[in-house]
Amino acid sequence: MLLRGRRLRGVLVRAVLRRWPALVIGVVCLVPSIAVMVGDFAWESSATDGLALVVGASGAAFLIAALGGRRPDWME
Repeated sequence: MLLRGRRLRGVLVRAVLRRWPALVIGVVCLVPSIAVMVGDFAWESSATDGLALVVGASGAAFLIAALGGRRPDWME
């Protein structure tokens, strides 16, 4: 079980550190969440609004990581 968590974390870190996958994942997460937040759907509830906020924030974080690029850990 612990190995699966480490493997998932490694995949997530590799996706964030590569520009194009981070950009694609960010757009894929952000567009539907914006649609849910802006649109007025009959099936919406507080749970779907909360899920849209979490997915949208994750998508925005991926986009910021993709557009910002890699930065050094320290400056010499």
